[in-house]
Amino acid sequence: MFAELIAIMAPLFIGTAIGYVWVRSGTDYPSEFVSRAVMNIATPCLIVSVMARVEVDPRIMGGVALAAGLVIVSMLVLGYGLIRWLKLDPPCYLPSLLFPNNGNLGLPLCLFAFGETGLALAMASFMVMMLSTFTFGIMLVSRAEGLGARLKALARQPVLYAMVVAVVLLVTDTPLPRWLGNTVDVMGGFAIPLMLMTLGVSLARLKLVAWKRSLLFSALRVLGGLTLGYLAARLVGLEGEALGVAVLQGAMPVAIFNYLLALRYDRAPQEVAAMVLMSTLLAFVVLPIVLVLVLPLAGA
Repeated sequence: MFAELIAIMAPLFIGTAIGYVWVRSGTDYPSEFVSRAVMNIATPCLIVSVMARVEVDPRIMGGVALAAGLVIVSMLVLGYGLIRWLKLDPPCYLPSLLFPNNGNLGLPLCLFAFGETGLALAMASFMVMMLSTFTFGIMLVSRAEGLGARLKALARQPVLYAMVVAVVLLVTDTPLPRWLGNTVDVMGGFAIPLMLMTLGVSLARLKLVAWKRSLLFSALRVLGGLTLGYLAARLVGLEGEALGVAVLQGAMPVAIFNYLLALRYDRAPQEVAAMVLMSTLLAFVVLPIVLVLVLPLAGA
């Protein structure tokens, strides 16, 4: 089991550490360019590539997506109650609880833990998070943007169209032409490494402030998300790898995109940055323990 944990976690640590050391060494890292390339090219290609190769029951994919949605709704209720009790501003703190890092960290972790089937299932959680972020998330933090602007922002996300294509391929059992399959395999291949490196770069640039409050919200995001992920998965009736993926994705730390939203709309960006940093560090401590429990449970 220990060797298996090392095999799963080592790529995450090493990939993140490379990005961290890269920035700390003073070497330039074009984060905006890399992030755009990952979100607009690599991740859509990765989604189509994986879905074209693996055989996953669409009903199980739907179950994982439903579990992810239940986690977000449950966290919304619990988080809003806590934030109001602490007399804080919901638009500043609530998104960090609702939207976990299902992409940069969740996708690689599920890939290394459960293989390509795990990666395919993890994409269901990722897409629910993306849809929620670009609809309710932006509505929550924006001060003036209307529904039309938010829908336009959502419509510009290539990953959504890639997911539609992937679902069609999955449901119809349609193979890709060889030339297209080879292309999306190659272009999707750089998504996971760059996700991990960009995570490390982001962590190196963030600062820790209001650490007590950041620790509270980080623990709620990781440990609360873990608990809600397990309960939601059991409620939906997930088993095996699907159960493991739902639990792991529920336990992800605060997504870096929350910091970008907070920075854009001036919603306590420094505190959100601290939550991203602290929750990620907490996740790196908690996730190996979660894997010890989840891998046998999922039959891996």
